[in-house]
Amino acid sequence: MPAPDDPIRIPIEAELDLHPFAPSDIPSVVAEYVEAAAAAGFDEIRVIHGRGRGVQRGIVQAALERHARVVEFWDDPRAHLGATVARL
Repeated sequence: MPAPDDPIRIPIEAELDLHPFAPSDIPSVVAEYVEAAAAAGFDEIRVIHGRGRGVQRGIVQAALERHARVVEFWDDPRAHLGATVARL
């Protein structure tokens, strides 16, 4: 059984659902995911942050805006769960 401080390993796909992560971890999770997705050859990713008051969306988009590998990003209007698409 992994120790509580062990990193969580997730498969690198074109989409990341942030619902299982604590809000305080979102900036680092997004930054590490962008790096891993770029290394895996993805040029576009989708980050599911959820709907609501927009707090999580703001955190995700701020992390994407700061990341050097992100060329542009936008809200996914088709996302019923609330998502942002980013081009790497």
